[in-house]
Amino acid sequence: MSDQIRLKKGLNLPIAGAALCEVTARVAPDLVAVKPTDFRGLVPRLLVKEGDSVKAGTPLFADKKYTSMVFCSPVSGTVDAVIRGDKRKLLEVRVKADGKNEAVQFDVPKAASLDKKGMTELLLQCGLWPCLKQRPFGTIADPEAEPKAIFISGMNTAPLGADYEFTLKDDVADIQAGIEALGRLTKGGVHLSLCADSFSGSAFSKLTGVTFHQFSGPHPAGNVGVQINHISPINKGEVVWTVALPLVAVIGRFMRKGVYDTRRIIAVTGPAAVKPAYAEVPAGVSMKQLAPFFGSADELRVISGNVLTGEAVGREGFLGFYDDQVSVLKEGNYYEMFGWIKPLRSKKFSVSYAYPAFLRRKKYRMDTNENGGERPFLMNDVYGKMLPMDIYPLYLFKACLAGDLDKMEQLGIYEVIEEDVALCEYVCPSKIEIQNIIRQGIELMMKEM
Repeated sequence: MSDQIRLKKGLNLPIAGAALCEVTARVAPDLVAVKPTDFRGLVPRLLVKEGDSVKAGTPLFADKKYTSMVFCSPVSGTVDAVIRGDKRKLLEVRVKADGKNEAVQFDVPKAASLDKKGMTELLLQCGLWPCLKQRPFGTIADPEAEPKAIFISGMNTAPLGADYEFTLKDDVADIQAGIEALGRLTKGGVHLSLCADSFSGSAFSKLTGVTFHQFSGPHPAGNVGVQINHISPINKGEVVWTVALPLVAVIGRFMRKGVYDTRRIIAVTGPAAVKPAYAEVPAGVSMKQLAPFFGSADELRVISGNVLTGEAVGREGFLGFYDDQVSVLKEGNYYEMFGWIKPLRSKKFSVSYAYPAFLRRKKYRMDTNENGGERPFLMNDVYGKMLPMDIYPLYLFKACLAGDLDKMEQLGIYEVIEEDVALCEYVCPSKIEIQNIIRQGIELMMKEM
């Protein structure tokens, strides 16, 4: 039996542009990029140079702290460019694909024959260890840590998020193999959370070797951090690991076939997308190859990820390592006369029901307009209504701003990362960049610890 947890706090953003449940493109990559900036806490050491030939699974760079932790090319081809930023910070390693799909073949023993050390070494060697994130702080999992448990979210409640029941319907065997591999890394077991409303009919409910939990409610009910808070809250000194369900399938595919294969089915969504649907791509694919979904419209914001937490990469950017969604919005670089004073704004969504549009259940063609600028930080309960966790978000944000480490600990900094407070930023009446405040608080905690 699995426990059922029903959450009432949160918000399902009524944004237009959901993907149709069909795969309309299977992209043969031309240019891909692996970005060290996707991995929090990483200090990369470059292992290749421009012009080098690589296969899928060839290490491109490694972590300076854990030299055995490598980050691999998702395709075979040639290193096209090494992009650096200020102070020669490594930003991207771009690989031009040759179309041959050659891959490094690893000798993979059965998961049952490996202990924690053996499984750790195997995942480090093949470049899949970065699939595991660590709470607190959302960094890459520490190979030397002893996690309390491993948590996986099998439901995606993010705005226009990919439907795992559709994108992973053919990968159940890989997910099962991935769960068996992850089970060797912890004594606390693997915990999988699924949607309570569709649990009985879900293909994932038949998986073995996991402890099931059922969640229902609006976003962020699908966030693994929210689920951990209700299943087994993180206390000071404790460590848990998390893995996104699509990456569990990638790990399982490696365990079954012995190759580094990061292909995934992503949702291309958003009110500005042309015929939103799904596409099969490798990690790091160039947005140029998804151009048919964007059309020729000017002033678009192309986001790797969802509209709340994704990174604006533009038409020239690349898909992030952890992302299974691309969102397309129109830039909201316009001003409205009288703004919120207007009594009727049928095309605007309001969380506070300030406009009569809430009387009709509809989807809104939202854009990036913030409808105002930053204002003084107001004391109200609007944030608490968006965060279904046992913390006081407003006081946590203020503790982060003040740099008060003791208060941050007491108020729950160990349990949240940016994605957990993204809705608080969306509804913030002061237009405060709350995700950035949490990031600064986390970085301060990491530095001091």
